[in-house]
Amino acid sequence: MKPLPASAVNLVVQGPEATVAEACALAQLAGAAAPVALGARAWRLAGARTDTDVAGWCAARRLDHAWVPAGRRFADFRLLAMDMDSTLITIECIDELGGLMNRKTEIAQITARAMRGEIDYPASLRERVGLLAGLEEEALQEVYEDKLRLSPGAEDLVDACKRHGIRLLLVSGGFTFFTERLKARLGIDEALSNVLEIEGGRLTGKVLGTVVDANAKAAKFRQVAQRLGVRKAQTVAIGDGANDLGMMAEAGVSVAYRAKPVVQAQASHALNYNGLDGVLNLFE
Repeated sequence: MKPLPASAVNLVVQGPEATVAEACALAQLAGAAAPVALGARAWRLAGARTDTDVAGWCAARRLDHAWVPAGRRFADFRLLAMDMDSTLITIECIDELGGLMNRKTEIAQITARAMRGEIDYPASLRERVGLLAGLEEEALQEVYEDKLRLSPGAEDLVDACKRHGIRLLLVSGGFTFFTERLKARLGIDEALSNVLEIEGGRLTGKVLGTVVDANAKAAKFRQVAQRLGVRKAQTVAIGDGANDLGMMAEAGVSVAYRAKPVVQAQASHALNYNGLDGVLNLFE
């Protein structure tokens, strides 16, 4: 793809502790116009030169930056899909369930390898769920109530989608117990995730049906987009792990949220410091 001319892109800089002084310094470094505030901690810089070390400068100051096409409006999108664990929420639910069996470290290590794309996701999920065999069903509710927290800015992003009539899709390699509750709580339109087998009030250590992996996520995204009759350019996908890459490749805009390096390398944009509401600043 040919690079866009400087006049066709804007530089967006943002961060939870970003200052106007930093935005002005970056504008000077990149030869951009004066920063235009997008919020308390975000600015748009028009006319920035792409041949400057913006990435290194921002990383040293824990700032997110993005080169975005001028005139791209959030209201023009029609479908936004996101992952659940470590994206919409701050935890990996399966790791927290493992903690109730004193196996959090063991399970978390497998989770991390799967998210980095080092091991097969379906096999890794079955292995991790197998380690949960015998866990009482009530543990799911305990994790939901005591451990599960929305990522910063999640509600603002969801509310913006509702205001603009953007359909929300939650696609997860996690479990329906959590996705269905979040779907009802936040008013998400559709969700896809794995079903844990439960017998006699305890987890059997098995997943029912086909595991929701990268291919299943991508297929669901395509299915919903086709049903809505939307173009690729009208879609957004947000994720953090290797099993999100297929879905993100299907989207017109992909956002790596506090993601593994393999995901950041392939996404349109990355948010390493800002909350999910930082997605809104990538558009006009």
